Amino acid sequence: MKKATLFFISLCSVLISFSQTTTSKYDNREAFYPQFYPYPGNEFRSASGEPGPHYWQNRADYKINCTLDTGKNTVSAEVEIYYTNNSPDNLKFMWLQVDQDIYRKDSRATSTTTQSGGRWANAQFTNGDMIKSISAEYEGKSYTPKYNITDTRMQVWFQDALKSSGGKIRVSIKYDFEIPQYGTDRMGRLKTKNGWIYEVAQWFPRLCVYDDIQGWNTLPYLGAGEFYLEYGDIDFNVTAPANLIVVGSGELLNPQECLTPEQQKRWNEAKNSDKTVLIRSDKEVTDPNSRPKQANCTWKFKIQNARDVAWAASKAFVWDAARMNLPGGKKAIAASVYPVESIVKDGWQRSTEMVKGSIEFNSKMWYEYPYPVATNVAGIVGGMEYPGIVFCSSGSAGTGLWGVVDHEFGHTWFPMIVGSNERKYAWMDEGFNTFINDLSTENFNNGEFKDQSFFGDPNSKFMVTYVFNDKMDGMFTIPDVIQQSNLGVAAYLKPSMMLHALRDVVLGPERFDAAFREYIRRWAYKHPVPWDFFHTIENVSGEDLGWFWRGWVLKDWKIDQAVKEVRYVDNKPQNGSIITIENLEKMPMPVTVLVKEANGKEQRINLPVEIWQRGPVWSFNVPTTSEVKEVVLDPDNKLPDWNRDNNVWKSAK
Repeated sequence: MKKATLFFISLCSVLISFSQTTTSKYDNREAFYPQFYPYPGNEFRSASGEPGPHYWQNRADYKINCTLDTGKNTVSAEVEIYYTNNSPDNLKFMWLQVDQDIYRKDSRATSTTTQSGGRWANAQFTNGDMIKSISAEYEGKSYTPKYNITDTRMQVWFQDALKSSGGKIRVSIKYDFEIPQYGTDRMGRLKTKNGWIYEVAQWFPRLCVYDDIQGWNTLPYLGAGEFYLEYGDIDFNVTAPANLIVVGSGELLNPQECLTPEQQKRWNEAKNSDKTVLIRSDKEVTDPNSRPKQANCTWKFKIQNARDVAWAASKAFVWDAARMNLPGGKKAIAASVYPVESIVKDGWQRSTEMVKGSIEFNSKMWYEYPYPVATNVAGIVGGMEYPGIVFCSSGSAGTGLWGVVDHEFGHTWFPMIVGSNERKYAWMDEGFNTFINDLSTENFNNGEFKDQSFFGDPNSKFMVTYVFNDKMDGMFTIPDVIQQSNLGVAAYLKPSMMLHALRDVVLGPERFDAAFREYIRRWAYKHPVPWDFFHTIENVSGEDLGWFWRGWVLKDWKIDQAVKEVRYVDNKPQNGSIITIENLEKMPMPVTVLVKEANGKEQRINLPVEIWQRGPVWSFNVPTTSEVKEVVLDPDNKLPDWNRDNNVWKSAK
């Protein structure tokens, strides 16, 4: 095209833009600014969104022996950490998370989170992790390393640097701690009429992640921000009074030592039953014969390729289980433990059915469940997830129980399988999980709880006003920085709305599902950052989505599509119509238009997002044969439009 022609077109565009009068906030240059990615791909992380050819990740394996003292409500333990340095750097020290120190009176969380109140406020204080001794062994030499503890982080210095590309060190730590009654809604103790329920988590020093993005990731544990952990194999033994039932992450290795013969028989029946089998009934909870005749039992558990473990113990537990059928032909077990008080209408006696339904669906839809057992524990914790085990409120029933069970086990995929940094990017685990929960809820028992979700219709006028109001925190905000009242939106609901819009409006289910599955497959048991997710979805779906990520994730833009006017060609409806629409807010999105004519004819037109590349106003022809009676934008209510009143144009007649 000649320069003179380009200049003429440019001049006409300027004149047209000056002639337009609009109150639109939209800036097409900002929305479609070409430079979106902050850095190119490299040997560690490909520009396609895949781990690069030299992607590396350190590894942490653990062996733990602990004892529960029900008289003092304490845990004493020794953990052996086997740490492998696969990075290209020689490491002079390691950083560990000692999360029990959040409950100390002098912790940062006490000065901040507890002062502000809410879900993660400490109800009482403990002494945190009391370190009794520490030793290290490297290349055949044993020594006592120096260490220091700063709030919820523990730095251990090595005598000799841990060599890069495969160096291994063993660090042993003896410690104990008091189990807080209310542990930031992630662990704690619940008193029931038949005894205490102990839910024990964040209970052993765990490796901070050392990665190619930041090196050591050492954000403190303040409450809202969750966890970023290395993968490995974890063996752990829990010694407790024999009248307690203990459940934990992974496989129970010694049921013959911890269960009665009848319970072993029932457990084996459950492995082959699609219906829930009682291992220990409500009538047996107070029967001494339902437990072995000895002082203590040591329960031995093992889980592989996991980032954490948790466990629970109580003499008050009813226990049931059933088989889960996984798409690869494998079998796993869904199980639940709960007090008799939780047996109400649609109560915890349905928990195992819900665990089974949630995991079977997500395994078929996205990626196969990786652990041998999935255990749901009723207790003081409202809802918290760990590999192979979750804690849910003992008072939940019906819709509430399904919602929390489905959500906590949905976390198996994010972040247990896809190990993103929860302490920085809550939307990458909470939001992604909320999204897959919508699909599993629609599927469970023919949609039994589909119309009873907590959020209701997220695209309703009320919810859109709430989610996109000017005081709402954006998605790209550290969880501890988000106002507590906003976290449910910024970390859960809004990212879920984003993925629904991407699936239903931008890409379509087929392309989206393929890309989302590929993201999970690529980053299973690895550490993706937001840009890896963005790259993967774009490369697999075949769409440049910088405009989409910019508006939804990096900015707090709104969507407001409006019908401006309807005209007829030569003022004759039978010659066709010219419809003009506007983008009044900063977010561009594709547009679906429903045109209704006076003669009863209806037309649906799908316009791509590219109509907004040159400005906030777009006109297009529609081959009508009679007067237009009504024009509706987004007729299926798939977008969170800020002002739906201007989505509709009606003829004055």
